[in-house]
Amino acid sequence: MSDHLPRPVERHCDVAVVGGSAAGLAAALQLVRQRRSVIVVDAGDPRNAPADHMHGYLGHEGVPPAELTAIGRDEVRSYGGEVVPGRAVDVWRTEDGRFRVALVGGHSIVARRVLAATGLVDELPDIDGLARHWGRDVIHCAFCHGYEVRDRRIVQIVTHPMGLHPTTLLRQLSARLTVVIHDDVDVEGGELKRLRAGGIEVARGVVRRVIDGAAGVAGVELVDGRRLDADTVVVGPRFRGDDQLRPRPRGSRRCVSPLGERDRLGPSLRGRADVERQTERLARGGGRRPPARTRAGRRGRRGW
Repeated sequence: MSDHLPRPVERHCDVAVVGGSAAGLAAALQLVRQRRSVIVVDAGDPRNAPADHMHGYLGHEGVPPAELTAIGRDEVRSYGGEVVPGRAVDVWRTEDGRFRVALVGGHSIVARRVLAATGLVDELPDIDGLARHWGRDVIHCAFCHGYEVRDRRIVQIVTHPMGLHPTTLLRQLSARLTVVIHDDVDVEGGELKRLRAGGIEVARGVVRRVIDGAAGVAGVELVDGRRLDADTVVVGPRFRGDDQLRPRPRGSRRCVSPLGERDRLGPSLRGRADVERQTERLARGGGRRPPARTRAGRRGRRGW
């Protein structure tokens, strides 16, 4: 048996796309169709992994999220692009103006441009049981999951002042809706009066836990002992950027976060902050916006 460890592999391309879900693959598809050499690095942990099906995406209604990304990978590869498993841990600009993306395991990609499409991470309130049922019986979006929970007993836990925005949508989906103002969150009193006038039960209190049932959620329990029966719990998470590319000092240069910080790296590393102004470019040929926003392949002032 050999004691030699595998040698680190260095690959070269025009564009390295960090993130292999819908946004990164959509960007990669546009780039390979412009005859750019592209390598997509896919960590394999998409934000929508807990969901069994995706809804509201024209042409793919009800399919598992993994099926959409599998189709996307095949499309990128059909034009000569590559999609490789891996996780980026660092990126910096080299002396010749290119970027080096360091991967777990010591491998690296050297690219003329880097596109960060690492997406978002959902941060749930610190309530026992939410994470366990997340993406199934604990949901956050009336458009993504609402039809599937129609006419069920729904408890919405409001954990921040903007949390009442989806409530009227939920009321359209089910008459059995209860809203819990969690931990004395500051919400507008007039809005609560309108909800009560519309037949929505409103309670105040601190939610202790989500109660497990035989086939999913059975309700929520408040710290004062009250129990609210529920088949579905709605809660709004907070979002943060995935920190695969966490900024840290590297001599006179900086690594760049997926939020599009540039500093001395210049305009050649694209991130979410850069790309949101260019959303329509990705899917204009299909007459719709993509499911997430990325920027693909616009020639910069300094050229390729």
